[in-house]
Amino acid sequence: MGILKFIKSQLIEIIEWLDNTNYTLVYRFPDEDHEIKNGAKLVCRENQAAILVNEGQIADGFGPGTHTLSTQNVPVLSRLKGWKYGFSSPFKVEVYFVNLKQYIDQKWGTTNPVIVRDPEFSVGGRPGKVHIRAFGSYNFRIADPATFFKELVGTQGMYTTSEIEGYLRRILVGKFSQAAGKSNISVADMAG
Repeated sequence: MGILKFIKSQLIEIIEWLDNTNYTLVYRFPDEDHEIKNGAKLVCRENQAAILVNEGQIADGFGPGTHTLSTQNVPVLSRLKGWKYGFSSPFKVEVYFVNLKQYIDQKWGTTNPVIVRDPEFSVGGRPGKVHIRAFGSYNFRIADPATFFKELVGTQGMYTTSEIEGYLRRILVGKFSQAAGKSNISVADMAG
């Protein structure tokens, strides 16, 4: 069994990912030893991007199509050169797939009411305070895979919509609260 596993690990790979979920934003290709061989084929589908991380740094980005990867891992030779590392190649390579499709119907809402001053509800000549809530839905997609990867994903093997949901919700609620506070529009007219 040991020799078969060694031989299989030295073959040039075909790297691809078919997403069968509706929530995966980023997925790291499962390569046990992180030794993607030189000449490996990368298949990137429509609405996907792939990021090649070579020795800990983003080395390249790929769009739809079939691409031939260039790494320092040469079959058999890299394993033999890695004798001082326990016959493991020191050239670690990872491929991350990024979904570029649009994620629709994402929900947001204020967890607590926002206080707005409204002159129409004045008491004793002072603007009244009105508590309002808001909710809605939004769509998003990843426009810049490399920036998204650097800023939010890091070394996670999978990044999903639930992990970014709270971040986006806080931004939307914060922007709504600021806009409502500065609007000088009556609460009665705000829905329009």
